[in-house]
Amino acid sequence: MTHVIFKRQILRTSAVAALLGLAAGCASLDGRGGFAFGIIGDMPYTKVQEAEYTRVIAGLNAADLAFVAHVGDFQFDARPYNQNPSRASMPCVDESYAAVRDSFQTVRHALILTPGDNDWTDCWPLKARAVDPLELLAKVRSTFYPEGRSLGQRPMAVRNQSADPKFAKFRENLRWSTGGVTFVTLHIVGSNDNFGRTPQMDAEHFERKAANLAWMRQAFAAAKAEGSRGLVILTQANPGFENFWPPAAKTRYFIPFIARGGKLPSGSAAFEDYVKALADELETFDKPVAYVHGDTHLFRIDKPLYSAKTGRVFENFTRIETFGWPDSHWVRIEVDPADPQLFVVKPQIVPQNAVGSRAR
Repeated sequence: MTHVIFKRQILRTSAVAALLGLAAGCASLDGRGGFAFGIIGDMPYTKVQEAEYTRVIAGLNAADLAFVAHVGDFQFDARPYNQNPSRASMPCVDESYAAVRDSFQTVRHALILTPGDNDWTDCWPLKARAVDPLELLAKVRSTFYPEGRSLGQRPMAVRNQSADPKFAKFRENLRWSTGGVTFVTLHIVGSNDNFGRTPQMDAEHFERKAANLAWMRQAFAAAKAEGSRGLVILTQANPGFENFWPPAAKTRYFIPFIARGGKLPSGSAAFEDYVKALADELETFDKPVAYVHGDTHLFRIDKPLYSAKTGRVFENFTRIETFGWPDSHWVRIEVDPADPQLFVVKPQIVPQNAVGSRAR
């Protein structure tokens, strides 16, 4: 499927979805002062998934949502694309970025993006055209991050980190408040967060990490100052929380996957600072925190962050990972003030995309 055909398909599906959205009825949280938002990520990759992605957007448009967030990887990885270019639209080129942005503008809600590694970091192996990851990073920033507002058909006001002259580059890091909950995006990506490939990329990684850590701490401070009901952190990378667990918990988790007495995996230095900073903030923040990401394409909900002081999990910290290629579905997260955990997670299976069911 060419990028042009993909755009047309998105627009046709969007028109139908808008009608569905107007007619859709669902139990409202308004009476309890709550709301819901939608999460997608790691799509669309292949031409097959481009068609499935239009149905995901239709589902989002049919739902009553405050906003939708795409947690990165909106295009195929350049390496498998090189192996079989007929499988997917070419990633990492102007046509891809334009098609993705057009698809985001068919979402009838506000649309938030936090970038993924496929979107710029992992573009360097592309053989069909010579591309520079840092030039593509600049393109991502200019294409998807208008100053002070989101994308989507109902854009909402956001604060860009670039409003601070010390972090003028980082317009992709956003913060906003909805229904008494603080939301923040952090530009942390898979593929080791762009660390360890070249000195130039390492320099980019360290500069962006400093910005991310500062923005994370500011988000916790803002949530405290504003008396927020809770905090939601949206990013792409799975930081491998399990690699930083206390020895006993780590052994229990990994023992089914390694030989008895075998060496346990260690965490990446690229993500260690993030996990430690999160844990440090949780020591003094007792409201619910949701950490929402993609990257490893496995829908999951768990409590994977441990306190260095107690050696136990932070019960008020929940990790939520959305679906990703080849599974084309989305996640609805409800903010329900009547629920002690605040966040109620509901996977949304798109019937026409449920390949596992059809196989049976």
